[in-house]
Amino acid sequence: MVSMNSIHFQRWTDQLKDSGHEVFWFNIRDGGYSEKLHWVKQITGWKLKFPKLKGRVFVKKRLPWLYNKLSFLYENNTAKTFEKVLLEVKPDVVHSFVLYVSCAPILKVMNVYADIKWIYSSWGSDLFYFQQNPEYLKDIKRVLPRVNYLFTDCNRDVELAKKYGFNGKVLGVFPGGGGYSIDTFEAYIQPLENRNAILVKGYQGRSGRAIPVLKALEALSEIINDFQIIVLGADDEVCTFVKQSSLIKSNLKIYKKSDMLPHIEVIKLMGQALIYIGNSNSDGMPNTLLEAIIMGAFPIQSNPGGATEDIIKHKKNGLLIQDCENVDSIFKLIELAISNQSLQSKVFKTNQEDVKFTLDRNIIKKEVISKYNSIKI
Repeated sequence: MVSMNSIHFQRWTDQLKDSGHEVFWFNIRDGGYSEKLHWVKQITGWKLKFPKLKGRVFVKKRLPWLYNKLSFLYENNTAKTFEKVLLEVKPDVVHSFVLYVSCAPILKVMNVYADIKWIYSSWGSDLFYFQQNPEYLKDIKRVLPRVNYLFTDCNRDVELAKKYGFNGKVLGVFPGGGGYSIDTFEAYIQPLENRNAILVKGYQGRSGRAIPVLKALEALSEIINDFQIIVLGADDEVCTFVKQSSLIKSNLKIYKKSDMLPHIEVIKLMGQALIYIGNSNSDGMPNTLLEAIIMGAFPIQSNPGGATEDIIKHKKNGLLIQDCENVDSIFKLIELAISNQSLQSKVFKTNQEDVKFTLDRNIIKKEVISKYNSIKI
């Protein structure tokens, strides 16, 4: 495994526990040991040549341009270190997660050892967003012809990978962190009639588009008086907007991105929400959307490049935002979801009785292990 540390990587990798595979993890951005993956042989602490060198952190924080220019003095070369690990471990397969993070930095090494099979997992905006950047696109076109196997989190990215040179075998389309423990979350699912919250993913920045959603909610103020508005993972830009907006402050709850709300608390909020709204100009298959489906919240989700329509069928088990910047169209979708109780019931029933079981971790884990086992060494 070649990846930075993240909760999605941890969940994905944990599917391989007790599967019969010996798993090593080259932490491409270094970082500390992960207790959550204690069963994995972790390669960490490799980056700094002189870990206790005084003044290094000061220079990195205060003079980042100088640190980057002199980084070769402080840091070991990623590709050379990875090659050394590769020769020691002698893996049957290398699996990289996210192209610009974990594929491009080791491409030269993988080209030298062309007989070693290489899997690439595309997540979120990895291909869809970064294809717009000429420098990233060069990396995409260099990496994909070398890759032997592909996992993605949406069908859109399978086609994009083929467009940019991938001609290997597609192992499958699965949630980025694997499936979910459906049974564990069951106790937190409230009946439809007990729900009166609207949950909004609060990302703005590069790809998030929470502010158009909040503007639509402002315009709907007269019909959402009885609803609690919960903004989840709000970044600074969103917090600033809310302070200046006319949203009903008494019914508004904001969880800042910096709050790092525990995952189980997010799940509980999903189980209490009548409606969940996620909006972005990029992304693949959003994990929060899948969690909303499992927990019974009515999903309203953007559909960049057709990614989300893999799981949301418009007006059947949710609503699709086709223009993430169009406040008026978002307004109409939220208004429909709030006012149409028969649609609410239909969506809840479809997701609870059918769709959510396709996301069961036990099922997906078996499929994922089967895909790994299908690789011809």
